[in-house]
Amino acid sequence: MQLKQRTILITGGTSGIGLELARQLLARNNTVIVTGRDADRLALAQREMPALHGILSDVSNADAIGALHATVLDRFPSLDVLINNAGVMRNLDLTQTHALADVTREIDINLRGPVHMVQQFLPQLQARKQGAIINITSGLAFVPLAIAPVYSATKAALHAYTRALRVQLAGRVEVFEIAPPGVETPLLRAEFQAEMQGQKGMAVDALVRQAIAGIEAGRVEIRPGLANVLKAMSRIAPEFMFRQMTKMMKPKPAPAV
Repeated sequence: MQLKQRTILITGGTSGIGLELARQLLARNNTVIVTGRDADRLALAQREMPALHGILSDVSNADAIGALHATVLDRFPSLDVLINNAGVMRNLDLTQTHALADVTREIDINLRGPVHMVQQFLPQLQARKQGAIINITSGLAFVPLAIAPVYSATKAALHAYTRALRVQLAGRVEVFEIAPPGVETPLLRAEFQAEMQGQKGMAVDALVRQAIAGIEAGRVEIRPGLANVLKAMSRIAPEFMFRQMTKMMKPKPAPAV
């Protein structure tokens, strides 16, 4: 599938992977619409890329998705690619007290959001000759990270959903999955700064280039860098890899003075 001269909707497109997807897809002569929950970030992205279309929306809100659907079909009736990118990842200690609604916030955004988006936009995508859905999961869909328990669970669930969706839509809508490794984004550093000391994530521009190349080559599951290792190890030695991930992400003690 060629990602050129398409009309593409990217959720969570104002920072990180979503913003870089918008940047590279615009450069390939696509019409690109991004959503975000922060009006200032939307405005900033549009100032950087004047050809970008921005719509204020929240994937965790079903009513907002309905309103987004109406707006997009009115303004962009040729929409043929949906990229479910919006997500949140938290360093979450489950031994601490959390409000019930707070502890499941990642489920609302990372899992319920994409499922609702697909359901809402599927009739439009099926009506197009080359409709496509691209779900952004994570290498943690294959091996969980203990300090990000709910995030890991949502990405494992989205991976399973994407596989099943691909079977159900075979011959009607193409379904792709991008499972990134840790990527150098503000989100990663904000949540895991202590644990990431001495480690570096994949560059976001390199990730997006590999993802686009993989989709255009017809690969339905793109696993750049460490994500590919996690997929392999989840089959070969899942407990060993889980222990290594847990050990790697423990905060390092401060050096002696």
